[in-house]
Amino acid sequence: MEEKYEVPFKHYSVLLEEVIKLLHIKPEGIYVDGTLGGGGHAFEVCRRLEGGRFYGIDQDEAAICAAQERLVPFSGKVTVLRDNFCNMRARLMSEGVRSVDGILLDLGVSSYQFDNWERGFSYRFDAPLDMRMDRRQTLTAGDIVNKYSENELYRIIRDYGEERFAKNIAKYIAEARRKKPVETTFELNEIIKAAIPAKMRKDGHPSKRTYQAIRIECNRELEVLKNSLDDMIDMLKPEGRLCVITFHSLEDRIVKTIFRKNEAPCICPPDFPVCVCGKVSKGTVVTRKPVVAGERELAENARSRSAKLRVFEREIESD
Repeated sequence: MEEKYEVPFKHYSVLLEEVIKLLHIKPEGIYVDGTLGGGGHAFEVCRRLEGGRFYGIDQDEAAICAAQERLVPFSGKVTVLRDNFCNMRARLMSEGVRSVDGILLDLGVSSYQFDNWERGFSYRFDAPLDMRMDRRQTLTAGDIVNKYSENELYRIIRDYGEERFAKNIAKYIAEARRKKPVETTFELNEIIKAAIPAKMRKDGHPSKRTYQAIRIECNRELEVLKNSLDDMIDMLKPEGRLCVITFHSLEDRIVKTIFRKNEAPCICPPDFPVCVCGKVSKGTVVTRKPVVAGERELAENARSRSAKLRVFEREIESD
């Protein structure tokens, strides 16, 4: 059943000019956006295709609806698929596509998801604890908060939220749910606030890091990213590019590490005169330092401040 979405699907296309420039779009090429969102990046890619083909993938039904509407002018060269980008290779192969010229991932949560109160992504609105990007899945943020052990909560808040008061927050959540289930975002906000010393609540909203942690766990975000990037690199044609936009250090670290591993995969000890492991480079990291938003974009969209773009280019096959 299609989900309803009352607020307009709005999402600022972060680092749009930089993405289009670094994708090196070929008019006759095949391009994939694994996080289609409202179709902002997709629109600009499709506008540059002449005989090429575009595939957009997203797991959010609202994003699919919004993007399909936005991409109507290019309907003859666009295929939209509802799925998680971790299934990209299988879905494209089912469409007869084995290799592509470019792939984009914009890993940020959309403005629509943050601003639609009923989705439960934001601590700014009182809403059920949901946070599912794909509402077909059964696990919700509420399940994590109420059913995970105190130690499991501590682990995810510490590791995925990088929250210094993770242990105390997990303890307070466990104590609160013994009395009654924690059902809404505002209930969770009060628990988190009580768990953090008052003098330490000046650095942004006290719930920010915990919400990030719960959302990452709910949607398996880091696991999906880790398990997808190698496949995407393998799908690239020679000189094809993979562009990934991240919004926090955990994602950026994964992208940076996997890109470097694909560029220099040799695991031989440094004192070996020649490589004997047989691992061959798949390409080059184009961005030695991540690309970040300029002053103009930051003035238009404060959420761009944490965005980092990294790009990998597939090696030209040798004769």
